Amino acid sequence: MTARGWIFLGVGLLASLALFSFEASQQVDVARWPQLLSATSPLSLDELILVYSLLPRAAVALVAGAALGLSGALLQQLLRNPIADPSTLGISAGAQLTIVAATLYAPEIVDGHRTAVALGGAGLAAAIVFALGWRKAFEPVTMVVSGLLVGVTAAALSAAMTLAQGEYLMSLVTWNGGSLSQQDWSVFNALAVEFVIAAFLSALLIRPLLVLGLGDTSARSLGVSLGGFRFAIAAIATALAGFVAAGVGLVSFVGLAAPAFVRACGARRPAMIITLSPLAGGLFLWLCDGIVQFVARSSSENFPTGAITALVGGPLLFWLLPKVRSMEVPHEAPVSTRRLPFGRGILALLLLVPVILILAFFIGSTGTGWKILSPIEAADLAPLRWPRLLAAAAAGGLLSLTGAILQRMTGNAMASPEVVGVSGGAGLGFAAALTVAPDGGTFSLFMGAGIGALVAMAAVLAFASRRDLPPEKLLLAGIAVGSFSSSILSVLLAIGDQRSWQILAWLGGSASTATPATALFLAALSAVIFTGSLLFSRWLTILPFGPSVAHALGLPVRASRVGMLVVCGAATGAASLLVGPLSFVGLIAPHIARRAGFAMAGPHMAASFVLGAVLMAFADFGARTATFPYELPLGLFAALVCAPYLIWLVGRK
Repeated sequence: MTARGWIFLGVGLLASLALFSFEASQQVDVARWPQLLSATSPLSLDELILVYSLLPRAAVALVAGAALGLSGALLQQLLRNPIADPSTLGISAGAQLTIVAATLYAPEIVDGHRTAVALGGAGLAAAIVFALGWRKAFEPVTMVVSGLLVGVTAAALSAAMTLAQGEYLMSLVTWNGGSLSQQDWSVFNALAVEFVIAAFLSALLIRPLLVLGLGDTSARSLGVSLGGFRFAIAAIATALAGFVAAGVGLVSFVGLAAPAFVRACGARRPAMIITLSPLAGGLFLWLCDGIVQFVARSSSENFPTGAITALVGGPLLFWLLPKVRSMEVPHEAPVSTRRLPFGRGILALLLLVPVILILAFFIGSTGTGWKILSPIEAADLAPLRWPRLLAAAAAGGLLSLTGAILQRMTGNAMASPEVVGVSGGAGLGFAAALTVAPDGGTFSLFMGAGIGALVAMAAVLAFASRRDLPPEKLLLAGIAVGSFSSSILSVLLAIGDQRSWQILAWLGGSASTATPATALFLAALSAVIFTGSLLFSRWLTILPFGPSVAHALGLPVRASRVGMLVVCGAATGAASLLVGPLSFVGLIAPHIARRAGFAMAGPHMAASFVLGAVLMAFADFGARTATFPYELPLGLFAALVCAPYLIWLVGRK
């Protein structure tokens, strides 16, 4: 590593020490510190806080950051992927899911077996992601997309269970943010032993890891067991992430930042990167925790440290994107070779509407079974059910229409408002509207969410155009925007004021808040946007062939993209107010429509709109009845239904 790199590490160490010393000196005078170690008299309250809270907190930050730094370095060297870490591969989210589930439904298992529970979830998530990436030789974009889908599914399950248990709500929100607060030395002692064992095993595997870096063919010629060593390295990295999740909660992107910093400081040899990444990770997390404590003392707002580390994730991913090796893919998203007659296909989709209406108005759950309502009972409940049904269908249609437009405009079959950062931007706009105009009502929230969605999509496309990134990199840029947005929302959630509760309710999405006025407004808006989007059919037929072909055919590329971005931003902002930022309907509905044979731009958008409306209406029925008398969040229920299909789709092709 270069001298400049050592200087940066030294500055980070001094800054962390300064922040810790300032915080500790506010509790106990510096002159008293040496006497605390040999004190025989009972300690005062301030001295107890220093010895059993501040000191173990600093030690936990160092060892947890070191563990995550080592985990990220191992994963990046194993997969030859600079954006691999427990966060981007969904491993941390898997550990989070099992701990949340055990805490809520089997707390006796967590007591004394918390680490085993976390390791089980982390291992299961890692196994799914590696199984999905194995068919494409662990290609970087495939691994990150697989990790995104697995992580989102796990996070959706965790959020649904957390929201269903109100008495544990804020404690789980704080834990999910990665809180380093300590009451004794037990967490540090456990993490230190686990880290030392993992570091020793990693040292034994450095030489095979160097050979794996030469490529599969060279490694086999040298007699290296690829499967065995890969499994061992992945198991160590996964275990480290599970240990940290069990000890302090969900701390994101330390495993991404530490190796990136070490490489930026001049380290090139894998052994050097793996050796220095734990040091960089420990200092990074300790510095972030010091900043959190300083801000908390200055402003009386206490944030989970993991939410602060996540703030670096989005910018860091943007910086690392050009370093990710590309795969060879055609610019145009693959389409079905079948051609389904438009009239016959739309009629088949519309036949699903009566089924949805019967389910929505005449089928109910009693908590112990199902009941078919009489016409009188259905009429009595109709004023409560039709607004939420209409609003959910309109939101699903808007998201699916946006997904179809984005997939054709970018030439990326995985583009959707949920994946390319549009929904994350809508969340930031929603939060900004709550902050600037808390009494502005639905209109201000709609404008804020729409502007946020538009800005996020414009930022992703501007970055991709400036860097001349291929289509699959656009997906990663969207993931970066979504990660940054989620981290900011996590910080706001940790505040715990009224705005936090509104954001939490929005994150899950609920159709129960729909009124006749909002439902009719959303339905009218969806009809207008759908009609206007059909005018884009010619543009969306030409744009996937690239800008040179579009210019040759007289298409105003920049103006057309701006126009479609405005439509996508307005549609996503309106739909997100009801559904929240996560549903994946905007991703799978265009895929299903294309696979069904709606290949041309106009029919594809129309079929996606109708199919998305049907899917979201069905999701509303499921969210209302699956856990009756409690209601699941609409967006999260839709994500639980859609994400497994996407995981299957990624594993299939």
